[in-house]
Amino acid sequence: MTDKKKQLRKHKRIATGLFIAMMLIYFLMVFLLKHQPQTWMNYVQAFSEAAMVGALADWFAVTALFRYPMGLKIPHTNLIENSKNSIGDNLGSFVTDNFLTSENIRPYVEKIDLALFAANWLDHSKNQDLLEKEINKILKNILINLDQATVLDFLTVKAQQGIQAIPVQNLVSQGLIYAIENNEHNRLIDLILPEAKKYVEANRDEIYHKVTEKKPILGLIGGKAVTNQLISGIVSFFDEILYNQDHKIRIELTSRLLDLTQEINSSEVWKHKFDDILEQFITPEKINTYLSELVDTLKEELLDQLSDSNSPVSKYIHNNIKQLANQLKSDESTRSKINTWVQHSVYKMILNNTQEVGNLIRNTVGNWDGKELSEKLELEVGKDLQFIRINGTLVGGLVGLIIYVVTHWIVS
Repeated sequence: MTDKKKQLRKHKRIATGLFIAMMLIYFLMVFLLKHQPQTWMNYVQAFSEAAMVGALADWFAVTALFRYPMGLKIPHTNLIENSKNSIGDNLGSFVTDNFLTSENIRPYVEKIDLALFAANWLDHSKNQDLLEKEINKILKNILINLDQATVLDFLTVKAQQGIQAIPVQNLVSQGLIYAIENNEHNRLIDLILPEAKKYVEANRDEIYHKVTEKKPILGLIGGKAVTNQLISGIVSFFDEILYNQDHKIRIELTSRLLDLTQEINSSEVWKHKFDDILEQFITPEKINTYLSELVDTLKEELLDQLSDSNSPVSKYIHNNIKQLANQLKSDESTRSKINTWVQHSVYKMILNNTQEVGNLIRNTVGNWDGKELSEKLELEVGKDLQFIRINGTLVGGLVGLIIYVVTHWIVS
């Protein structure tokens, strides 16, 4: 016996032994779930059950390529030898036309009641806690693995576009109009004038020196008296403006400010001024720096809050899960909408991919040849095909476990 035949037999035993082990585990879990049920047993049962399906399916597929399974002349077996030219088309059409049809799929899809299952599952507090932990874990992974450079570049571009789109002229103009309508400019005058009076009174000597410095002759003919009269006139003028809300200075100032608002809103000069201010003080580099600090802070804060069960974020997630559980349990309309969406999505996905399944089968089988090729091919790749059985068992189990977890945890 050649080494290749020994290796082929060895790996067949391994694949078959793995299937038997999965079968024993499955029946053991069925027995234990009936007599001493534990939560973890459901996961093991789901894994072993899917693993058996994967093992049997791959065993039949591998065997049917080279011979009749168990010596039984089952139609569409011993494919390479008997049906090299037609097996691909026939098998692909058979699967597509007899299994993946709308008539066959619809009854099963319409039975899907994911919302009710989710409501019953979420009705248990331990499941709510489990879902909360998984959500926290997912959010943490998203934050930790976040491509910060890409996010910052995107946010910087969007922020710059948003800033450039801000109608600065109109905002400033409307702000001035609002201030004028609310008499803010007169309040400003009322604040400034008393201080101006105090300043003039407190600086009489300095004003006198400035006056005589400009007009030396006044110092010879009673400059201080003239200065005092000048200061008194200024103070009196300030008082007139201060105590007369209808003073012509106030009216003129209001008119000039209104003219300024119109000019700011429509003038190209003012537009260029505001654009220059934005370009000088709000550059992409500065925006990126600000956003980088903001993202770092938010990321750190969110990670801290997700790690703290008493934080506002964790409480928010916890409360929303409870709210979802109550809503699914009490609101039939919500359950109906969820089921309708799920059923429609599953139905559409299956129908859109039926031809792909058929084409895959046709293209794969169409490359095979007769008996000699079948024997040589099994000898050359038979050992590796046993790994398909082994991998099918393990991958089938993992897929079954993932489907169980998704159905019971994530989707719900």
